[in-house]
Amino acid sequence: MLESNDNRKMALRRLLQTGAIALAVLALWAIAMLGGAGDGGDSSTPYPAGVQDGRDGIARKRDDGVIRVGLTMDTLQEERWIKDQELFGDAVEALGAEYIAMTADSDDAKQIEQAETLIGMGVDVLVIVPHDAEVMATVVNKAHAAGIKVLSYDRLVRNADVDLYVSFDNERVGELMAEAITKLAPRGKYVFIGGADTDYNAHLVKKGVFNVLQPYIDRGEITVVFDQWTPNWLPANARDNMRVALDANDGRIDAVIAGNDGTAGGAIEALAEWGLAGRIPVAGQDAELAAAQRIVAGTQTMTVYKPIRQLAEVAAELAVAMAKGETPRADRLVNNGMIDVPSVLLTPIAVDAANIDETIIADGFHSREEVYGPAAP
Repeated sequence: MLESNDNRKMALRRLLQTGAIALAVLALWAIAMLGGAGDGGDSSTPYPAGVQDGRDGIARKRDDGVIRVGLTMDTLQEERWIKDQELFGDAVEALGAEYIAMTADSDDAKQIEQAETLIGMGVDVLVIVPHDAEVMATVVNKAHAAGIKVLSYDRLVRNADVDLYVSFDNERVGELMAEAITKLAPRGKYVFIGGADTDYNAHLVKKGVFNVLQPYIDRGEITVVFDQWTPNWLPANARDNMRVALDANDGRIDAVIAGNDGTAGGAIEALAEWGLAGRIPVAGQDAELAAAQRIVAGTQTMTVYKPIRQLAEVAAELAVAMAKGETPRADRLVNNGMIDVPSVLLTPIAVDAANIDETIIADGFHSREEVYGPAAP
């Protein structure tokens, strides 16, 4: 029995989400099949049926009236990105558009190849969560050459003519983290374990952190004794950084601010080795489940909750509007080193043990049982 078009589309979406370029080639065939006969494809062209060749080597968008949104995502190793990919896809499809997602596994070459595949497939809008904010600039140029708009999702592509940036106010994220920790440790030795140097968001978060810390530093009340990036945001690298900081200071550390919850978790592992977990305030961000559990257990002080459903739905709405030729609404401009990018920045929320029930649990981001365990209060 032949599968329905809906079933084939669902299978295609799952196939593409693996991020394998070899599978993407099969996807080109599948899309041609879903498009049906009469797309006008030429068997001699390197592009899939329905994608027109402008005879200048540039793939042209399909002209079948269907809006297609392509997403290339850095990684699914962190819990939040799994949520982003699913929620964004659901929102795109709820708006009547087709959704094609690929994941690059933190590999720049793979992400460039995936983006080029999506461009060749004739998507109307290319959505990028870059692994390396600088490297993906070349992809923006290729998309524009094919008449495709580019939306930078959560992480800003640097030094490129990006059409729209949708994210949370990452500088404010850093400020919220530092504000929470300085209330608990207004003096002493601080460790800052940043995110990945290749991720421009990590730089924005750090800027926000030091917006708050600098007056304390200038007054001699706080000394930052360790300040390092975490390659690929990996918790193991953060743990190793924290070990170095502890060894260099003979365990005399008063506070830790980490780039995200994963890096905070790595730092807490190292603190536990010194018997310091729960005795030193630690900040992270993303409101991951493990972080929420650490907050109620007392080993992590706070996180920053960024309502991902809101981000995904706003980004989907704007991506589809761009595909229709509409000018996206923006509430501010963010410079990416080349231009002031029209941007929509959402408001992050500081979360600690006092308000965790009213924020991430009340929103259904995590359940009470997940956070507190089977014996939830």
